[in-house]
Amino acid sequence: MEYEAVIGLETHVQLKTRSKMWCGCPNQFGAPPNTLVCPVCLGLPGVLPVPNEEAIRLTLLTGMLLNCELPSYAKFDRKSYFYPDMPKNYQITQYDRPSTRNGYVEFEFEGRVVRVRIARAHLEEDVGKSFHFERHSGVDFNRAGVPLLEIVSEPDITSADMAYAYLTALKEILVQGGVSDCDMEKGMVRCDVNVSVRPRGSDRLGAKIEIKNMNSFSGVRRALEYEIQRQIAVLRSGGTLVQSTRRWDEATGTTEEMRTKEEAHDYRYFPDPDLLPLVPEPAWLESIRARCIELPLARKRRLMQQYGLPASDAEVFKSDPALAAYFEHLASRTRNPKLLANWIINNLRAKLAEAHEARIAAARAADPEAPLPPPPALESLKFPPEALLELIHLIENQTLSSSAAQQVFAEMFATGRSPAAIVEERGLAQVSDATQLEALCDQVLAAHPGPAQDYRNGKTAALNFLKGQVMKLSKGKANPVLVGEILERKLRS
Repeated sequence: MEYEAVIGLETHVQLKTRSKMWCGCPNQFGAPPNTLVCPVCLGLPGVLPVPNEEAIRLTLLTGMLLNCELPSYAKFDRKSYFYPDMPKNYQITQYDRPSTRNGYVEFEFEGRVVRVRIARAHLEEDVGKSFHFERHSGVDFNRAGVPLLEIVSEPDITSADMAYAYLTALKEILVQGGVSDCDMEKGMVRCDVNVSVRPRGSDRLGAKIEIKNMNSFSGVRRALEYEIQRQIAVLRSGGTLVQSTRRWDEATGTTEEMRTKEEAHDYRYFPDPDLLPLVPEPAWLESIRARCIELPLARKRRLMQQYGLPASDAEVFKSDPALAAYFEHLASRTRNPKLLANWIINNLRAKLAEAHEARIAAARAADPEAPLPPPPALESLKFPPEALLELIHLIENQTLSSSAAQQVFAEMFATGRSPAAIVEERGLAQVSDATQLEALCDQVLAAHPGPAQDYRNGKTAALNFLKGQVMKLSKGKANPVLVGEILERKLRS
């Protein structure tokens, strides 16, 4: 019997706010343990939570970006459970009336656009972090109370690779939308995986297995690859799967059972008596809608249609909105948007990466413990954007060969000088004068009669050798297209 996987993901994302959800403590990573705390986030008696307005804005913005409904009424609830990392012994969350619901994410997978439905994206608070040592454990409450968005997908995902593609697309939307930095090394994104298997074609769901607290997208993919095969093996051997919670062991590449799954009613949800319901006004929602961005996939499709870019180029701009904006700033002023995209992607982006690596090396040499510098911004370029158009114009009118253009661009990037000034000073202008090129070709043909005869005898590769000799004789300045045309004409005459 053939089996298929049914997968749903619960993705927890820390929101990009300056302060925590219910108090004024900073929302930041890396501070000494238990230094970013106060009576509110420690859950001391008598304190009252005050909602973070920006966190609510970012929640509703996320709903808009994920094509969700935004209910006119939402509320906060208490989810009761006892665990060392939850100082109040309950978590403030949204249960039956969340701020967003019934949305979807579209992304490319296996050559087509697929859609994963979003059941809800609800706002809650993060918990502290437990540390386990050889003989004792400790808890750092700096993270407790940080605004957290839980994005719950419907079970529309059918494979480990599709789960990875969904998470990547979701991260692109959230980062580019300014909702979260989604820095997984800082614990800003964590994922719970729900997976079951069933006979292929069946409409009945199998026993749901949850894998908790995955902290990398690649880990989610590996855990699903293992768990799907484990469940299929159990069923094929005549065994029975029971709803349970498991953990992923990265070292062994396996999952192991932690406990049987608690049902939602075990958490004893009830409305938080200290917090008013959320009833957003239309004008306030419109102010949030003004912060919406063009979705990455929509940008890719538009750039392909509007500028005739191939999918590979548009994919780069999908993932990098700043680079895309730089391209579009110039694209309407050039006859060849594809050539412009090539220079931005293959040359400008490469130079920026080299500059970033150099900065990192210098920073590490000065202080190995210092934070690494951010990548250089496009605004820091020494040459204006129009200089790139000037360079492309020199290529198009055959003033510059491709190799000479690379030299000019390297100097532009380093000094900010204009392409025309660099070409004139270094004598890099391409020779396109037919009389000069005819003389060079005659000289090469006279010096290399053997390859010339080889070409006449049908060995077309000999032409490349002869073109190379002309380029060498001209010190790389000859127009290679015209050289090829002249040589072919002379060899056929």
